[in-house]
Amino acid sequence: MQLTLGAIVESLGGELVGNPQQIISGLAPLETATSSQLSFLSNPKYQAQLAASQAACVVIAPATRGAATLRGACIVTDQPYLYYARLTQLWQKHRRAHTPVEPAVHASAVIHPTAVIHPGARIGPLCVIEQGARIGADTVLKSRVTVGEDCVIGQRCIVHAGVVIGADGFGFAPHGEGWEKIEQLGSVKIGDDVEIGANTCIDRGALDDTVIEDGVKLDNLIQIGHNVRVGKHTAMAGCVGVAGTATIGARCTIGGGAIVLGHLTVADQVHISAATVVTRSIRKAGNYTGMFPIDDNAAWEKNAASLKQLHSLRERIRALEQTIKTSDTP
Repeated sequence: MQLTLGAIVESLGGELVGNPQQIISGLAPLETATSSQLSFLSNPKYQAQLAASQAACVVIAPATRGAATLRGACIVTDQPYLYYARLTQLWQKHRRAHTPVEPAVHASAVIHPTAVIHPGARIGPLCVIEQGARIGADTVLKSRVTVGEDCVIGQRCIVHAGVVIGADGFGFAPHGEGWEKIEQLGSVKIGDDVEIGANTCIDRGALDDTVIEDGVKLDNLIQIGHNVRVGKHTAMAGCVGVAGTATIGARCTIGGGAIVLGHLTVADQVHISAATVVTRSIRKAGNYTGMFPIDDNAAWEKNAASLKQLHSLRERIRALEQTIKTSDTP
């Protein structure tokens, strides 16, 4: 597939410095782009790669214009990374326009007669959509997606391969030496423009629903427990786990492998670093980190041993402070 620089700028805007008839055959990173490919630079610290790049054209910010024009063609825009995102969408749109049209519902999909599938939705191979489920307009379910009974997915969502929406939440009451199952009677409600990565699981609520609001982006292999609520436009990286009944605010980011314990509340615009374990509610927007730094094993063991003594050291310091205070009393 090919596009000219002129066609790209006509569709996406920006200021083109170069030949609008230049043909672009693909997109690539600065360091590997060829003379027929387009790349982008959003972080000034990679300017050295810009000078050496063989790319036919580079999307850059106004501050980089001088260096970019010395190298060759460029598209100047205030937000290069956002421009790149929209460029990938444009590229995908044109590529799909030249591929055979697939049926809206794959022949191997299993759909319950009471499920409601919008005519504009697309259901991939081996999907299972259970009783009473609803799928909105322009939503795409990739292969092997399972949507449990009465679960709802909004419009323009993308659900990747292997996702399970509406499995039972983890609910059991202790009974003697065993456990009594708590039936999960809620469902899952997913808003519009949500993307869910491969093999992610979103459990149905116990009584109320599990809710994923509009614009949420979930990476691969994420676990969302029952009755969790995730606010608008929050993004979570791979392997995040959110335990039951936690509430995550809007426009949050949660790094890969982080854990949010159950029944906690995280405010809007909270940013949690990778591998952090959130053990208390976070009421104020900001950046939060809670992980033990990596070290060589011998040093790590010493530091871990010291951590175990912090409580006793604190008590000894308190006792010393009290002794000093008493001795200073006239």
